Amino acid sequence: MNTHKLIETFYTSFSNGNSKEMADCYHKDIVFQDPVFGTLKGKRACKMWEMLLAKRTESTQISFDNIKTNADQGTATWKAEYTYGETNRKVINIVHANFKFKDGKIIEHIDSFNLWKWTQQAMGFAGYLFGWTPFLKSKIQKTTHKKLNDFINNK
Repeated sequence: MNTHKLIETFYTSFSNGNSKEMADCYHKDIVFQDPVFGTLKGKRACKMWEMLLAKRTESTQISFDNIKTNADQGTATWKAEYTYGETNRKVINIVHANFKFKDGKIIEHIDSFNLWKWTQQAMGFAGYLFGWTPFLKSKIQKTTHKKLNDFINNK
């Protein structure tokens, strides 16, 4: 599969709620990184998508565009629209993704977005006040890792 088609398949699977097909696009040694989860490697990265999609509701919408690839690397832009679980607040997150490829799979996936803007949407006033701080970023990552550990251990 060419790299452009690989990224299309990944995001189409995401949009359709199919974490297995998403995981099939990843190399077994995948390294994933974003502001909310920090760095995840291997099966933990795949389980993160499975966990997120398990919480998906009918109002969740995933869209993507602007895919650019060559044999070694690629980029894409994707948008997630969903209701954040803990606060029941509407979030629209626009993410820029960078990829590296190996053996016809994604070996590195780095998502970048404005964490402060995300915390404002997800957490309201508290996110506005503290969302930009390293303290809150660290707290968010500790919380997401605990949730991921719990998800993996309860499977």
